[in-house]
Amino acid sequence: MTTAFNIVVVEPGYANYQVERDVLGPIGGQVTALDWQGDRAKLHAGIADADLIMLRDTVVDASVFDAAPKLKGLVRYGVGLDKIDLEAARERRIMIANVPDYGADIEVADHTLALFLAVRRRIVSRDRDVRAGAWEVGQTEPMQRISGATLGLIGYGRIARAAHRRFAAFGVSEVIVHDPWLTPEAAEAAGVRLATLDELVAQSDIVSLHAPGSADGAPTLNADRLARIKPGAVIVNTARGSHIDEAALIEALQSGRVAGAGLDVFRSEPPGRENPLFAMPQVVVSDHTGWYSEQSVHQIQSLATAEALRILTGEKPVNWVNPW
Repeated sequence: MTTAFNIVVVEPGYANYQVERDVLGPIGGQVTALDWQGDRAKLHAGIADADLIMLRDTVVDASVFDAAPKLKGLVRYGVGLDKIDLEAARERRIMIANVPDYGADIEVADHTLALFLAVRRRIVSRDRDVRAGAWEVGQTEPMQRISGATLGLIGYGRIARAAHRRFAAFGVSEVIVHDPWLTPEAAEAAGVRLATLDELVAQSDIVSLHAPGSADGAPTLNADRLARIKPGAVIVNTARGSHIDEAALIEALQSGRVAGAGLDVFRSEPPGRENPLFAMPQVVVSDHTGWYSEQSVHQIQSLATAEALRILTGEKPVNWVNPW
């Protein structure tokens, strides 16, 4: 079949793109994976003939759109849009769509609990110590009971609600939420208490982040809030690395004010291997994979490809985020 559309998948992406080829091939779509190796010149050259771009976490500014004069649309594999210049795309009549409903609330909520339990129950440091020959180290590393703790959720969308249900199974006594979109009536129905950010950090034993990052990158947990966080709190971040002032977090961990942290995301990704957080036994880290399962990958690729098909065939995408 003659190629009618050039679809460029910007790496890093997924193991293969058979889903995309199966769906877009029948309309003459040629799907190409672009390994640009962090070189913006290679990125621009690789999309020069693209009708549509699909990507995960690449920063997309006006220069990217200008490098692709044929571009009709861009589909983001996932939810967050903070790395894409939506207004620049709108000015050029380039449709941007995302995939907010691929079911990762299950995986991210599971990962949130996994990180928290690994920190609170000291699973990683216990594993290391026992392998090294230590035994009965329990009382040398104080540990607090989960039941009766106060949970603070920053953001209360689908992922946070799923995490709430999982934490509830462990017996948290109260759930405090900061979410400017949550009405008092909805909060009451969900069994949570609304609070300001400052109130939440001062009162919560567990602080779990589930909100989009701010447009300007300002940290939600800045030095001031970390200095006033409830002593002994555990922080879990499976949302955006920009939420946390890492230097201030390191200081709070070193002082003992923050008991531990479970981090799936960082301000700079991938983080440098010299990051002081990596040397701290009370910190458990993962590589921005809270969303991942074999099932979620298949679903996100399928839903993103359906949006690509709509754009290329002249339809409006279901999740069109920069309408005009």
